[in-house]
Amino acid sequence: MSLDIVILAAGQGTRMRSALPKVLHPVAGKSMLGHVIDTARTLQPQSVQVVIGHGAEKVRERLAADDLNFVIQAEQLGTGHAVAQALPQLGADTVLILYGDVPLIEAATLQRLLALVNDDQLGLLTVELADPTGYGRIVRDAQGVVQAIVEHKDASDAQRQIREGNTGILAVPGNRLADWLGRLSNSNAQGEYYLTDVIAMAVADGLVVATERAADEMEVLGANDRIQLSQLERHYQYRAARRLMAQGVTLIDPARFDVRGEVSVGRDVTIDINVILEGRVVIEDDVQIGPNCVIKDSTLRKGAIVKANSHLDGAEMGEAADCGPFARLRPGSVLGTKAHVGNFVELKNAVLGEGVKAGHLTYLGDTVIGARTNIGAGTITVNYDGANKHQTSIGEDVFIGSNNSLIAPVDIGAGSNTAAGSTITHDVPAHNLAVARGRQRNIEGWQRPTKKQK
Repeated sequence: MSLDIVILAAGQGTRMRSALPKVLHPVAGKSMLGHVIDTARTLQPQSVQVVIGHGAEKVRERLAADDLNFVIQAEQLGTGHAVAQALPQLGADTVLILYGDVPLIEAATLQRLLALVNDDQLGLLTVELADPTGYGRIVRDAQGVVQAIVEHKDASDAQRQIREGNTGILAVPGNRLADWLGRLSNSNAQGEYYLTDVIAMAVADGLVVATERAADEMEVLGANDRIQLSQLERHYQYRAARRLMAQGVTLIDPARFDVRGEVSVGRDVTIDINVILEGRVVIEDDVQIGPNCVIKDSTLRKGAIVKANSHLDGAEMGEAADCGPFARLRPGSVLGTKAHVGNFVELKNAVLGEGVKAGHLTYLGDTVIGARTNIGAGTITVNYDGANKHQTSIGEDVFIGSNNSLIAPVDIGAGSNTAAGSTITHDVPAHNLAVARGRQRNIEGWQRPTKKQK
């Protein structure tokens, strides 16, 4: 069975009170429309049509991809009118209608819905609501067969008592859609062409309206304002936390933990409060992450420890390596097995070999450091000359004294030492001691200046 997917994303979202189109507002670091598109892709459709209107150029610019076709709805005349704009691009056996501001819809739910569709039957996704105010109601006959959907503003008092609501998500036989859309009328309270009127047409044409229920309200909730957006964010994070805990992660407090990307985890991982995982993060067995850490596009090998208030971006920590507290590992940072980076240490494009230690107040950039080397407190690799970056190479078993400035490009040989307070401007041969600091002078009888009286 071939499949076309139409995603409606033309709405303005006035209640967001934002210059940003509603569907571009983020949930878990990704636009709501981006979530819907990613879910749509998992269904392997032959086409994805995205109907855009308000802020169309921003939406297209942000999400353009080879497998997406953007269709303009110049006037917002209702959901039926929106789908009609995509009709010329449709030709599959089944058409699935989704919404760009409903980001938590699950692929499994949609697969069950699609399984209902055939030449004599369409699929409608409904939801049981504690408070159905604002939702279209599913009207059934005495035998429970769906007869129509009535929008809230057009519903009678009796119909408003119905708690089964329409999600708007619909899967229909492709060969029927053009006829139904062509027969829509805007004779209603809103003066719009409702897609929901297709249900009554299908019933009149002798089709069965089969229904599938969403797992809960949150799966099909759309965000019309910032409050609803925050509700979606929390529910997304709740689901993400549950998935990770099921895979063997201990979350000290699942309510204070955020995922904003794709996370792969091993067993016996412990994550403390206020941790944010962004992008693609790989966490192997026995990793410990302390509180208030941000980890983006990084890999933490078995037994690695990230201590409190550390920030990793594009970094890799080797087995049993540790960093922090208050460490910053920027893109290209690699810690070897059992390497140690301490408090207020920053790395950028720096590779630290096995057992390297950089304990305190240090910047290491564009650097390769051999195994077992110790970097003293206050060390800086001076890698930038104002135009270009330069490399510092430090061999194995080196001892860099405290408060050193290593002026790149420079090569410090294996087994060598540099004295505290040195500014190293030339290569240091292996097993040498480099002393590069001004000679101390003590001036006898020197008087400290005093402040002049006004």
